[in-house]
Amino acid sequence: MNPRSRLSTTAVAGLTAVLLLAGCGGGDGDDGAKAADKTSFAPTTTRASASASPSVSASTSSDGRPKITLPSDVTLTFEGGRTGDAVKDAVLADSAEMTRAVDAAIAGTDPKGEAMGYYTTGKALEASVSWVAQFKKADVTITGVVRYYDRKVTLESKTAAVLTYCGDESKGFSKDKKTHKVNRTPVTKDSYVTYNTRLDKNSDGVWQTSQIISTRGAAQCQP
Repeated sequence: MNPRSRLSTTAVAGLTAVLLLAGCGGGDGDDGAKAADKTSFAPTTTRASASASPSVSASTSSDGRPKITLPSDVTLTFEGGRTGDAVKDAVLADSAEMTRAVDAAIAGTDPKGEAMGYYTTGKALEASVSWVAQFKKADVTITGVVRYYDRKVTLESKTAAVLTYCGDESKGFSKDKKTHKVNRTPVTKDSYVTYNTRLDKNSDGVWQTSQIISTRGAAQCQP
């Protein structure tokens, strides 16, 4: 995607046009994904509404949560998952699963986006559905490695939390589905993204991401 021209995903979220999860770069030729970087979305859409209450996938873990798998050429790493606080650790874990779920929908290992619907809600869900559709339209997928680090949780209540973190997308790229050509782009300051997210705990005990704001090229995330 552009400007990230990397892995993971970019979408519009929150009350204003903001980016979800970072872009997935693709070079100048990746017009569909490039356009998606600044694509807004309607408050409600047919696709988003259909995914808002997904049925649980047949592929579930023992605790009833959807199992998420990614292609062998896609690697996401999440640093700092243990804080010593069980609630904060749960927030970190479910946020990581949200990121993996969106990438699984893009990569085609979860074509119905069931895990994405499980770990996102509200504006974040609408944005995720819209962003996955942009990848499908551009006929590109993702490949490479993305690292998430400096993850910090602030608990606002028993059911609400704010999580900030950084993303290193310098080794993640988009890939043409037909030709399998990897759209490699040079590493710049925009390869590093800072995220400010809100998560809300639902009645099933899942910390769902409801809003994400990202800033590309943020100084605090630079190596």
